[in-house]
Amino acid sequence: MNLSTRQLRAFLQVARVGNFTRAAEQAHITQAGLSILIREMEKQLGCRLFDRTTRVVSLTPAGRRLLPVVERMVTDLDDVAAELGAEGDAARQTLRIAATPLVSSNLLPQVFASFRAAHPQVSLRLFDADLRDVEAMVAAGEADVGLGFFFKAAPGLSREPVGRFHLMRVEAGEPQATGTAPWSALRGAELVGLPPGNPIQKVIDQHLAAIGRADAQRTAFNFFGTLSRRWGSTSTASPSAGRTRRRPCRPSSPRWRRRCPSCRAEAQTIALSAPGISCALIWRRVSL
Repeated sequence: MNLSTRQLRAFLQVARVGNFTRAAEQAHITQAGLSILIREMEKQLGCRLFDRTTRVVSLTPAGRRLLPVVERMVTDLDDVAAELGAEGDAARQTLRIAATPLVSSNLLPQVFASFRAAHPQVSLRLFDADLRDVEAMVAAGEADVGLGFFFKAAPGLSREPVGRFHLMRVEAGEPQATGTAPWSALRGAELVGLPPGNPIQKVIDQHLAAIGRADAQRTAFNFFGTLSRRWGSTSTASPSAGRTRRRPCRPSSPRWRRRCPSCRAEAQTIALSAPGISCALIWRRVSL
């Protein structure tokens, strides 16, 4: 037996109206088409569902037994379809974003405010995670997009740079000059940094190695917030958290901030003479 929802709805329509002509009109099909649906249904069930006369159509005992079952099935199906449709609409109006702590705390607040003003119907959900987890969440479909400093493309993911940032020398104290500083200025400084496996730290280590400071023994912290608390007499290199640029930053461009971008403490920050690094947007590629 393979009853279709179209047959079930046709049965309900005839049972409620008691007339094939009016039932066909309300169902927007021909009377012949409606009769075929009912006849095929009776054939599959092996019994008559309606007694037909020239004036009225009435349910047989078998039809009366079937009626509440079909009503319940069709009602349940319509309810579930409506719920799933509502959930689908809500899902399509929710943007799930996974981002690293540096991006989440320094770049996204202003972006979120602008986006909500332009798209009030879209709900934003932010997942704060480290770089590997951001990539994994996007790959698994748990986040729609990811934001962070991704220097290599991952299988199945698309990557698009959305902003470029200077690498900054940051240390305690008031600003005393403007311009850029060479990496050699860090040769005699006590340094703290991120773990050696961090992609940003790998870029920094390439420059430090050129001045003989590829020192794996220096103190390392997992997050920029922790790193910033350790400045005192130490120095660190970190991305600027100011306005993004869609073109490469010129090494000669001054880039001063009077406060640390992570903890807002008074700090001397100056751009290091090197090309900037890109913050990238990643999303899962869909194969058609």
